[in-house]
Amino acid sequence: MQNNFKLFFKYVSLNMLGMLGISFYILADTLFIAQALGPTGIAALNLSIPAFGIIHGFGLMLGLGGATRYKILLSQNKLAESNRVYSQTFLFAVGMGILFMMIGLFGASPMARALGADAETFEMTAVYIRTILTFAPFFVLNNMLLAFVRNDGDPSLAMYGMVIGSVLNVVLDYIFIFPMQLGMFGASLATSISAIVSLIILSIHFFKPGNQLKFTFQKIEGWIIKDVTYLGAAAFINELSAAVVMFSFNTIIFNLEGNNGLAAYGIIANISFVVLSLFAGIAQGTQPLLSESYGQKDLKGMKHVLVLSFLTALVLSLSVYVGTAAFTEEIISVFNSENSAHIARMATSGLLIYFIGFVFAGMNTILTSYFGATDQPNRALLFSLLRGGLLIIPLAIVLSYFFGMNGVWSSYVLTEALIVMVIAFIINPNKRLKRR
Repeated sequence: MQNNFKLFFKYVSLNMLGMLGISFYILADTLFIAQALGPTGIAALNLSIPAFGIIHGFGLMLGLGGATRYKILLSQNKLAESNRVYSQTFLFAVGMGILFMMIGLFGASPMARALGADAETFEMTAVYIRTILTFAPFFVLNNMLLAFVRNDGDPSLAMYGMVIGSVLNVVLDYIFIFPMQLGMFGASLATSISAIVSLIILSIHFFKPGNQLKFTFQKIEGWIIKDVTYLGAAAFINELSAAVVMFSFNTIIFNLEGNNGLAAYGIIANISFVVLSLFAGIAQGTQPLLSESYGQKDLKGMKHVLVLSFLTALVLSLSVYVGTAAFTEEIISVFNSENSAHIARMATSGLLIYFIGFVFAGMNTILTSYFGATDQPNRALLFSLLRGGLLIIPLAIVLSYFFGMNGVWSSYVLTEALIVMVIAFIINPNKRLKRR
């Protein structure tokens, strides 16, 4: 039991620290753009995030799906099969990264229009999307390798890759946006370079004595890719759903309050991204432990990891809400560079309502990851879809009609609360192992 706690603390703390670094650079992006480009820049960034979410989610899907299968096979001493999964996943990631790059080079402008950019935000949105997608191979490979390196017993290096890349991103953000005055292109270029640096750091793992990842060139086999993508599909659906929800919220909010509403939502969305990243850090940190326990039929270990995960998420969500309630005005003023009273009012009510949903979102993130880690992709997919559009979008449309912006914020809370109640009725680790 004590050994399980030490492993939990090691994997989760390192992964949360790495995810905190990633969310820190997202906040820095938002802050620098707010100061340099004002509400229009924030709105353009908000419109661009769905495109970034797609390539980010695709890398997570291949990484978490492939690394979960890799870890289960490794825990059963099937080294050859586990490395076959790794090689196939790597080759597929390279191919898809190149496809995304081509889309960015030739389709950024139509994509910006499709995401809702108007005459005021179009140029900045298109520039951000074009740059991010051009560097897509590095983003996809970086997310994929993060999961494999972590599952191969090196969570410390995975954390260093995330943190160092993130810190460099913040430094380059400042240099590109302010002294060099590259605007939105500078922000997207800094993010892209950080992914390359993180990838270089992760490659150190292949020179370590404990490395068990062995790549071999081989023909891509459809059934392996299907297994990997299906097992990791919940991670992709989460990111894609976040993009769909953000697009839907952007549309609803723009119709209600225009670009000022988008600026207020941008503040909430970016701070929310930090908190959700920490929840993802807990979930991704526990995934190798859950997969190993599942592969070894260790029910006690699975339950212990789940309990520790819930407690960590609960403490985090309550701490965030109390801190936000105490410093709401100060938080908003950091992003509200033009001191708009209207934006401040919308963001204040948004923070206090929307952030209640974190109490439920933390549990949902962990439970969805649990289903994927224990080879239950159907359930992981179902709850990812429910969280990512099937419930929240209809609720946002209806509630915004009656309650305006407060209805939009409330739809998130209600969605997460409903889903956690549904999951509570069906989760049963004991039954899962018996069925296996």
